[in-house]
Amino acid sequence: MERSFNIAGPCFPDEHYMLPALERLPGIVHIVEQRSYFVLHAARQSGKTTALMALVEEINGRGRMNALYFTVETVQRFTDPREGIPKIVESMRNAVLRHPLFKDLVRDPNSEIPSLRPPPPGLDVKAFLALLAEKSEKPLVVFFDEVDCLSDDTLITFLRQLRDGYVMRKVSPFPASIALVGMRDIRDYKARVRPDGQTLGSASPFNIISEDLTLGNFNEGDISCLYAQHTEATGQVFCDGVVDKVYEYTRGQPWLVNAIARECVLKIHESRYDEPVTVEDVATAKETIIRARGTHVDSLMERLKEPRVRRVVEPVILGKERGVAVNDDDYRYVLDLGLLRENEAHILVPGNPMYAEIILRYLSNDEQVHFYSKYGTPFWLKSDGSLDMPALMAEFQRFWRENSGADREVYGYNEATPHLVMMGYLQRVVNGGGRIVREMALGSKRLDLCVEFGKFRYAVELKMRRNFSPTESPAQLAGYLDHLGLTEGWMAVFDEDTAKSWDEKIYNRDEVFNGKTLHIVGL
Repeated sequence: MERSFNIAGPCFPDEHYMLPALERLPGIVHIVEQRSYFVLHAARQSGKTTALMALVEEINGRGRMNALYFTVETVQRFTDPREGIPKIVESMRNAVLRHPLFKDLVRDPNSEIPSLRPPPPGLDVKAFLALLAEKSEKPLVVFFDEVDCLSDDTLITFLRQLRDGYVMRKVSPFPASIALVGMRDIRDYKARVRPDGQTLGSASPFNIISEDLTLGNFNEGDISCLYAQHTEATGQVFCDGVVDKVYEYTRGQPWLVNAIARECVLKIHESRYDEPVTVEDVATAKETIIRARGTHVDSLMERLKEPRVRRVVEPVILGKERGVAVNDDDYRYVLDLGLLRENEAHILVPGNPMYAEIILRYLSNDEQVHFYSKYGTPFWLKSDGSLDMPALMAEFQRFWRENSGADREVYGYNEATPHLVMMGYLQRVVNGGGRIVREMALGSKRLDLCVEFGKFRYAVELKMRRNFSPTESPAQLAGYLDHLGLTEGWMAVFDEDTAKSWDEKIYNRDEVFNGKTLHIVGL
């Protein structure tokens, strides 16, 4: 069977190109054999389930312990433990039915397995695990996947049962090791079971966790190893620079790494393995993936609508160093999702350049649709194929004057709305003939755009009036022009002062700074 680059669900060695799962979690078998209870968390589509299945196989293969894998994803909507706990037990029973060691136990109508009818509160998961541990002739290891799907009292009850079993495991059978696996780390579990200051008291279920592990992204060597498997299997080569470019775009996010390779191999080259994959192919694949918004990307972007995500992401869009304290649960939550990360200077930045592009395009998508329906004839095109930037800016000034007072809001990103509306406007202009490269200039309170259209490039900087300095701001734009190798650029300055008249806000001013022509556009 020909293997492929997987972008849907867990990987299997005979079907997919994949890295050895246990190499991504060094020391985890030792942690299990030390009979620890621990948490494993990583962003969505990072390979958690793949790693868990490989770990179960490894542990069972060693013959010293018995390992079981359960997922509680189907229990997500059951917040009342009278419904949620039986659903967890039902999910566990279904998984055990496929296991040769335990299947007879759950099929025996005379067994002591708890009924799936509404149980006495707080007993079923603990009792079920105790019976499995008693049945097992070796120490039992249990991995609970998608634990962060649980919430409210179901989550509290579930964790308390694990703690109760852990405390009594020296005198009563119970799993030797349990792992809670999901997108979020233990901090977020704590936050989610303490709504409105609720406390769990002294019997906290979290004091039994000995390790808090994470599954990281691929590095350049991992990507090279993954792609080399395809070359070995098919003979198709990846040209010099491809791995570096993929890492630059994705920072090793596993789903994106696989998605780019799949797009290049199956779509661009249509499985013609005698054709090499080039750096240009990678750039094309990246753009296609961003526009297509597959399941992984769409589900991640939906998180942008959550208030707790918005309050962390919006300052990043606006170029602020930080809008939320590092110990804030929302801050940690967004990091766990993989949407943002801390750079070397501990400043929040997008998780990778592709996520940065996807975030801004997603949030400005409604504006793109609006402008698409509004402008039929492309008045912005000049005869030589370049963009008429003065005409574009004048038209946006007219639009903003007429519409900005209508309480425009983009998924609650009120402060960033001016930036998002203008990006939607410019994206509409370049669709089909160019692209926009966006740079969140963190710490400088601005957003830099490079509009590429055909062979032409245009620098546009977005800034709020309160952050505009007559001396520093022109220097910033001139520096961005130096970075791009351009001599002319535009700065759009949005004035949110409602006491000012539009005649005061709307202006056009040209100036020269260090030999660069700067067009300052008031809005």
